[in-house]
Amino acid sequence: MVFGRMPAIARSDSQTMKTAVAVQTRAQTKAQARMSGSTNSPIPSFAGQLEQYHAIQAEIRAAVDKVLQSGWYIMGEEVAAFEGEFAGYCGVTHVVGCASGTEAIALALMALGVGPGDEVVTVANTAVPTVSAISMTGATPVFVDIDENFLMDVSRIESVVTERTKVVMPVHLYGQMAEMDSILAIAEKHGLRVIEDAAQAHGAEYQGKRAGSWGTLGCFSFYPTKNLGCYGDGGAVTTDDKDLYERLLMLRNYGQEKRYYHTIKGINSRLDEIQAAVLRVKLTHLDEWNQKRRQVASWYERAIGDACMCPTQKRDAHHVFHLYVIRTTDRDGLRTYLRDAGITTLMHYPVPVHLQEAYRDLGCRVGDLPVTEATAGEILSLPMHPAVTEEGAEYVGTKIREYFSKRGGKR
Repeated sequence: MVFGRMPAIARSDSQTMKTAVAVQTRAQTKAQARMSGSTNSPIPSFAGQLEQYHAIQAEIRAAVDKVLQSGWYIMGEEVAAFEGEFAGYCGVTHVVGCASGTEAIALALMALGVGPGDEVVTVANTAVPTVSAISMTGATPVFVDIDENFLMDVSRIESVVTERTKVVMPVHLYGQMAEMDSILAIAEKHGLRVIEDAAQAHGAEYQGKRAGSWGTLGCFSFYPTKNLGCYGDGGAVTTDDKDLYERLLMLRNYGQEKRYYHTIKGINSRLDEIQAAVLRVKLTHLDEWNQKRRQVASWYERAIGDACMCPTQKRDAHHVFHLYVIRTTDRDGLRTYLRDAGITTLMHYPVPVHLQEAYRDLGCRVGDLPVTEATAGEILSLPMHPAVTEEGAEYVGTKIREYFSKRGGKR
């Protein structure tokens, strides 16, 4: 098989957060002023990357400079230290850093021996890289529909399990985990392995256990906009299985057991030292950042009210709001109205994977996944990051209520 590089599809105190909110680039400030007529615009940026960087700039520069001064840039002390620290954070024994979240999934599948002729059960309302990674191994993705929280509908899993099924791969979407206890029970019944796509769920919990600690393997992306993101691409695989851990170490590094001695066929998928150093800094802030996201979500819920459908937190779940995704049957009209008010929104994701041109060979049709397809036409992601202020959330919520009020309340 040929594995090309596939693109990955994404603690500070209160005073630090206030500082982060105040920091804007000149271009952002001018753009917001044009939209709002004020140089003190409440309009939040979409992902808050600059606000975050300025809040921890000194820490980041010191960490990066330390790596540059070391003269060691690949597979060194920073990667090893981050792997240990992230393992402790997730509550697992082992972590293997790699080049992206996409390749984290591919490596996890490879470690389990998944390949041509095998099937992997997953969902279609996800970033395409979830499924790209399956395709990279030669296996076939098989889709099940979702529940009202945009997560794998566990009641539908067994209907698609065949003798070729090897893995069930739930996606912890938008910062909320799937029902892992039920998924694991089904997998055990049918002799299947479970891989968690936790690319949007750093620090999320279900029944008190963190994302990445439930399945046989867990896969994370450190794309810059993630709750825990680096300044480039990066990823990691979590596991408690020592044999899989040792196999992953070889797979990510050309299949080498030791330098120039290749035991198995592997790929080049390594997390570099600079990105690991950045992630070590950010990991110390993650819990507080996640709590701030939860606060922003509560502000949005209050500000939006019943103007449209706001996200909900499942029972036994700890949602970390990687994205704040609302639903409305007039999504496109609302998006245009918010754009004209200077508010950036995105759609995660407008075309489900099973209807993408690249996956026509799977033979899926419109109507195969009715809940997935319906939500794809209604979802809208609002600005979400720790530096969104209460005033900013209120501004967005006011504009949403204003739009539907002008339309006679129709949602």
